[in-house]
Amino acid sequence: MASEALRRNLSPDVELAARLFDELRQRSFDGVGITREAYGPGERMAHALARREAEALGLEVSADPVGNLHMTLPGQDRVAKRVLLGSHLDSVPQGGNFDGAAGVLAGLAAVAGLKRAGFTPARDITVIATRAEEAGAWFPTSYPGSRGALGRLKPEELQVKRQDSGRSLADHMREEGFDPDFAARGETLITPENAAAFLEVHIEQGPVLDSEGIPVGIVTGIPGSRRLRQGRVLGEYNHSGGTPRRYRRDAAIALAELAVALDEEWARLEAHGHRLVCTFCTLATTAEAGFTKIAGEATFMLDVRSVNPASVDAIFAELARQVPAIEARRGVRFDLGAETGSVAAPMDAGLRAGLARAAEATGVRTLEMASGGGHDAAAFAAAGIPSAMLFVRNQNGSHNPHEAMRMEDFAEACTVVTRWLAEAAG
Repeated sequence: MASEALRRNLSPDVELAARLFDELRQRSFDGVGITREAYGPGERMAHALARREAEALGLEVSADPVGNLHMTLPGQDRVAKRVLLGSHLDSVPQGGNFDGAAGVLAGLAAVAGLKRAGFTPARDITVIATRAEEAGAWFPTSYPGSRGALGRLKPEELQVKRQDSGRSLADHMREEGFDPDFAARGETLITPENAAAFLEVHIEQGPVLDSEGIPVGIVTGIPGSRRLRQGRVLGEYNHSGGTPRRYRRDAAIALAELAVALDEEWARLEAHGHRLVCTFCTLATTAEAGFTKIAGEATFMLDVRSVNPASVDAIFAELARQVPAIEARRGVRFDLGAETGSVAAPMDAGLRAGLARAAEATGVRTLEMASGGGHDAAAFAAAGIPSAMLFVRNQNGSHNPHEAMRMEDFAEACTVVTRWLAEAAG
C-alpha cells in the first residue's frame, strides 16, 4: 500500500491531457464543431491517438473484440480484481471536444502521474476508452461498446442501422476490424469477478456546478428514461381559410396541447419534490404541410428521465390521461410508436465516499449531484460492477461546439482521481 507521504506527492500529468485535447480538436474539427463518428473515422483516429500515448507511457495496450481500448498499468498482483476508469472518445455530430474525451484523458493523466511518482499499484489499473457511447446520435441503441464487453449487448441490437450510412452496427464493427459475433454469442470480457470498480470522469452537461462555483461534482446516480422516438398525431389536412375551428382536426395544435400539458405536469411534480426532466426533443409537421394548410399530421420525440423511476412513470401516466382526452376534443389520433428506455443506475456508496475522502485530502471542493444524462457508468453498474462518476464544471452545456471546460477545473478532477487511485488500487 502506498505510504501517506507518497500519496501526498502524487500529481496527475495535466500537461499531457492538455496536449491531447488540442490534438483531438485539431484532428476532428468539422468546420463548426467536433465530429468523431461512432465506429467510424473520427473515433478510429481518437483511439489511435490514445493508443500512441499509452504505449509511450509503457502501458499494456489492447483492443477487445468490440473495439474498446484497454490501457493497463500492471499491479503487483496480476490476478486481483482490477480498477477501471475511462469514458468514450466518439462525439455527436458538430459537438464539443470535452464530452467523453475528458474521462479518457483524465485516466491517462492520473496513470501518468502515478508512473512519474514511481507508484506501483497493488492491482492492475486499466484506463478504458469505450466505443460508441454517443450511439443515440449514430445508432438507435445505448452503450454498445461497453455493453458489448460486459456481455449485455443483444444480438438484435447489432442489426440497428447507423443513421448516416444506413449500414448495421455489426457492419461498422467489422469494417473497423472487430468481431460483432463476440457480442452476439453473449461472451463477456469484463465481469464482477475481475473488476473491482469503474470510475468515469465526465464534463457536467448542465449549469449546476458553474452556477454554484464548484469545480467537481460527485455523482449520486444516472437517470433511467422512458422515450418515444416515433410519435405521430394524425388529423386532417384542410384549407386554412375555408375551415372553421369546429370542423378542424389540427394535428399541430393537438400536439402542442399535449406538450403544454406534460410541461405543466412536470412543474407540478417538481413542486412536490420530484427531480426529473421532460423534453419534447422534436415537434414538427410533415413535409406535406405548408402555408394555407391545416396540419394533417405532426411528429414528435419525447424523452423523460429521472433517477427515480416513479417520477418518469408519473409523466407517462399523465400522457395516458391526456391522449384520449385530446383525441376526443380535437378529432385526431395519436400513434405513440414503440417505447424505449433505460433503467436508473445509482452510483456505489463506497466509491462515492472514497472520492469524497480524496477530494477532502487534496482540498478540492465538490458537490453531490445526480447526472442528467446517460453514461457508460450506467452499463457497468447494471452489470454488477461498483461504479462511480465525477463531473467537471463546464460552461455552455454539451453536445454543442461551445463546450468550454476550464483546464484548471479538469486538473482538480484529475487530482481527486489520482489520490483515489492510490487508495483504491494501493
